[in-house]
Amino acid sequence: MTSRYAFLIRPLGVIALIAAMMAPAALRAEDSDAVIARVNGVDIRQSDLAFAQEEVGSSMPAQIPPEQKREYLITYLTDVVILAQAAEQQKLDDKPDVKRQMAFERNKVLMEALLHNAGQAAQTDDAMHKVYDEAVKQTANEQEVRARHILVPTEEEAKAIEAQLKAGADFATLAKEKSKDPGAANGGDLGYFTKDQMVPEFADAAFKLDKGQISDPVHTQFGWHIIKVEDKRIKPTPSFDDVKGQIENYVAHRAQASLVDNLRKTAKIERLDQPPAPNPSLNPGAPVKK
Repeated sequence: MTSRYAFLIRPLGVIALIAAMMAPAALRAEDSDAVIARVNGVDIRQSDLAFAQEEVGSSMPAQIPPEQKREYLITYLTDVVILAQAAEQQKLDDKPDVKRQMAFERNKVLMEALLHNAGQAAQTDDAMHKVYDEAVKQTANEQEVRARHILVPTEEEAKAIEAQLKAGADFATLAKEKSKDPGAANGGDLGYFTKDQMVPEFADAAFKLDKGQISDPVHTQFGWHIIKVEDKRIKPTPSFDDVKGQIENYVAHRAQASLVDNLRKTAKIERLDQPPAPNPSLNPGAPVKK
């Protein structure tokens, strides 16, 4: 089925959009949020375009000019208001299924707002620097190896390559010619890695080698490898600014998870689709689980 707007397929999203647009202005927008249209007394504001973009943006051609896109979104928002008002006139908002949809979407919007606020509140400089300092302590003096490898299906092929290397063949050249690994075009260069980033057999062999050394054939789940260590170093510590975005996400998600966990502990949750748990007090002979 095709339709003019995505809202015909995403009713819950449109219910949220209608609720946001028809909320009192003082609750939904600052003075700087300009009114760009008014439909039967309902203001359509600049911020409403973001809601519209989320709803129908994916259905618009990728190369649509910005002004044409804006007009499309305004037309969509206009139709949402007109159709919503027509639905209210027909008392469709009194139908039980519509009420349930509206209640669900309201709860979802409130949930997302609460989680957003909790995440933002947790992203203090002190909290983020504490996470950074703890991470630096845990990774202090962690060793990294930079290595190349040649991957072949059989041990016989690996031994033949090993013989060529001992005879003076260039490792990178052989990797380009012989390796079945996707990185063969780069001469088998794997860059720097820590021990836990590779499968155990490969990592054990690589970290035992000194700089410039070449391994005997090493078998892993991927095949047979010949490994050459190019360099060894202590893993550099990234600056706070380099990882600030990751820390912000971590701190926010941690705060949100803690909030949800604490609310679950104090909530009265009843599963009516399952039989109630047995009550030991009703069976004096039953063992009590401690």
